[in-house]
Amino acid sequence: MEARHKSMKAFGESLADVNEQLKIINQPGDFPFFDEKYKETGEEELKAGKIEIFQMNLGKMCNQVCKHCHVDAGPDRKEIMTKETMQLCLEVLSKTDIPTVDLTGGAPEMNPNFKWFVDEVRKLNKHVMVRSNLTILVTNGFEDYADFMANHEVEIVSSLPYYRASYTDKQRGEGVFEKSISAIKKLNELGYAKEGSGLTFNLVYNPVGAFLPPSQTGLEKDYKRELKNKFDVEFNSLFTITNMPISRYLDYLIASGNYESYMNKLVNSFNPAAALNVMCKNTLSIGWDGYLYDCDFNQMLEMRVNHGAPKHIRDFEISMLEGRKIVTGQHCYGCTAGAGSSCGGATA
Repeated sequence: MEARHKSMKAFGESLADVNEQLKIINQPGDFPFFDEKYKETGEEELKAGKIEIFQMNLGKMCNQVCKHCHVDAGPDRKEIMTKETMQLCLEVLSKTDIPTVDLTGGAPEMNPNFKWFVDEVRKLNKHVMVRSNLTILVTNGFEDYADFMANHEVEIVSSLPYYRASYTDKQRGEGVFEKSISAIKKLNELGYAKEGSGLTFNLVYNPVGAFLPPSQTGLEKDYKRELKNKFDVEFNSLFTITNMPISRYLDYLIASGNYESYMNKLVNSFNPAAALNVMCKNTLSIGWDGYLYDCDFNQMLEMRVNHGAPKHIRDFEISMLEGRKIVTGQHCYGCTAGAGSSCGGATA
């Protein structure tokens, strides 16, 4: 999995078109459609519950071009959430008791209104999470962002594909591991992952290849031991996330001849216990343009909320969004395989 230098969209590749992706993902196979398989949980259909996480994609612009990225993010992507859309989000947050705001991208820090928005959300006494790629925190022009987030008690969640440089750089780009360690050192110096600081820093593992993540508990112990012994850095928790057959990872699966076997692996590993705890049950995903989705993965496939739920943040109505029927596809098997997968790690 060699790292890329531009997004698929920049190269005009066919899989940059979500319709082309959906043709592949949802084509009839030797396994049931997800909605039918979900009934093994004992629930007739997948429905949302109370919204606890307000997950916002601040834009697809990123300083990295990772091979596995389901967003197809990169420096060439110009889609950025406007201040006007952010203001609509603030109005919604001020009128609801949704406790957590989860900021993602691309690199969310690259949105020009990032600091203003975090400041406004914290004034509402909401918990803020930022999904940072780490290298942005040691990039020219962003050196003070780690301090800013520490001062605002922002929880930071960052991907580190492995505790060895070769694996990480293969997936995320040459030199990414070294820069990531430098960023973690900076976060630790600010108090992140230090007992009593109140500053939480979590890492994310996703496989470098066409396989499912190992045990989250066991892998966390390995990460903590290796990173502490070799680099003297610390973190709070490790989240294991299954790679979704979307965008660049879908491209990798097809190019490497692994698509069918990977999909069969996901379906055959369906776990009803994991399915009962999928993140779409308590998360609402807001696109960079303000449209609403059941999850970040549906967002990248442009599968908006449906079944009578309001489709844009300007029409937000919590009573119509809580309890909504979730829009599903065959990619949903990625969240229900094995120990399960979510933005917060394993679900079973």
